[in-house]
Amino acid sequence: MSAPLLSVRDLVIEFTTEQGVVRAVDGISFDVFPNETVGLVGESGCGKTVTGLSILGLVPRPPGRIAGGRIEFEGRDLVGLDESELRAIRGRDIAMIFQEPMTALNPVFTVGSQMTDVLRRYKGLSRRQARAAAIELLARVGIPAPDRRVDEYPHQLSGGMRQRVVIAMALSCDPKLIVADEPTTALDVTTQAQVLEQLVRLQEEFRMAMILVTHDLGVIAEACDRAMVMYCGRIVEQAPIEELFARPRHPYSAGLLASIPARVDDERRELPVIPGMVPDLLHLPPGCRFADRCGRRLARCDVEQPGLAPAGESRVACFNPVETPR
Repeated sequence: MSAPLLSVRDLVIEFTTEQGVVRAVDGISFDVFPNETVGLVGESGCGKTVTGLSILGLVPRPPGRIAGGRIEFEGRDLVGLDESELRAIRGRDIAMIFQEPMTALNPVFTVGSQMTDVLRRYKGLSRRQARAAAIELLARVGIPAPDRRVDEYPHQLSGGMRQRVVIAMALSCDPKLIVADEPTTALDVTTQAQVLEQLVRLQEEFRMAMILVTHDLGVIAEACDRAMVMYCGRIVEQAPIEELFARPRHPYSAGLLASIPARVDDERRELPVIPGMVPDLLHLPPGCRFADRCGRRLARCDVEQPGLAPAGESRVACFNPVETPR
């Protein structure tokens, strides 16, 4: 296997609040290899978006800060780089697709002017060359009449078209890694499927790696090679995508998958739910953070915090992992 393109080790991200310091990400480690798509999945507030932002140095400071760990991209640690060094990497080597395209696009500039700025800065193209490249990119992401849309403002485009523009901007400098933060959340179901299909196709066409941040298990099933399940600031399971869906080993992963209906028209049974609530990040338990909600809880779960350990083809942070194939 080739060397990792991105290697995150013991990453800790903290936020200062009026009530105290919140550790949003607590010691996570993972690798992303060239040309693969890795899903980072979990419920709202688990730390997945903050993890994605940290890779590009976009965690707001203050109130946030990277309190520990390393983020190595092609062997270079990005933690501690100054803003000018990070700007040289953003867009060119690592790009981001943001969750809400209206906040990622400037409403007072045309789509074309925003795209050509990126192309001229990083690729050294002339104004005419950059415009031609922008039109070509808009066509490749599925925007009809790109030679006309390039001169329109974001508010003149539908939500799906705006998201495609953001994708085109992310691809404009041929990055080696894209971080896609909930790229289909604000779209209707049909448009979600179209955008996701294009993302998968473009990832293969551009031969880039991608981290897909989402709460939607259907999205990672469709698009990812591997998945990492996050809970309360920690990664609780890493697995190849087929293995995660066939044999989830962490009780939280198993609970998430069990809550998905087997059939759309299946009304014969109630879907199982995970009991309880996510613990308060200001008052975390000393042991496993999922223990209070877990049906496989052991005595040691209340006092020890499990680390990721091999379990079949997966790695799971659990003292009593699920054994029965699903």
